[in-house]
Amino acid sequence: MKIADILSAERVSLGHTFTSKKKALEELSQLLARGAEGVSAADILASLSAREKLGSTGLGHGVAIPHGRIAGVSDSVGAFMRLKHPLDYEAHDGHPVDLIFGLLVPQGATEAHLKHLAAIAEMFSDESFCKKAREAADDRALFQLIADYKPA
Repeated sequence: MKIADILSAERVSLGHTFTSKKKALEELSQLLARGAEGVSAADILASLSAREKLGSTGLGHGVAIPHGRIAGVSDSVGAFMRLKHPLDYEAHDGHPVDLIFGLLVPQGATEAHLKHLAAIAEMFSDESFCKKAREAADDRALFQLIADYKPA
């Protein structure tokens, strides 16, 4: 499964500074809405926020994968943000987050949802990949890094 299949260059962004997890999720919702035609950023934010209430999607090591199911999308949609300053995200290891990959899946997509989450988690568990993501010069380079990623 290639993560580039659910991501586009228009949904990769770096250099953000947020004062709260909520603000980060609001911006992520805007990015995801670019790939979810007919679905509002407000509905996406509601889905991501509902999932966060079940427990933080902060994986640790500065990475979070907020995700949610939503009616109105037929395929999974991803978006990625690299923050300028790490943000308290209530991650399980207590470390702030600076790499955030958002994922939307169709309301009934169980297996696809889990496969995408597993592929994204695997990518971000690769320390070399995360180092390169933190050093990418611009949005385009960051997108290309993700598009070219192949699991070891």
